[in-house]
Amino acid sequence: MQSHTDLGAFHDLTTLALSDSPGPGPVMRSVIVISVLGVAFLAWFLLRGYRGGGE
Repeated sequence: MQSHTDLGAFHDLTTLALSDSPGPGPVMRSVIVISVLGVAFLAWFLLRGYRGGGE
């Protein structure tokens, strides 16, 4: 029985980026993974400024 962890999605993304499956090449898969992580970080960074309450 496998336990579900928060790192499961990250493991799936890195496995996709490093796999030899047909589809986008390894460089393109890496660019896609880094872009998704970058967008998530940018959204977090921009949205955390709105927590202050508009002082």
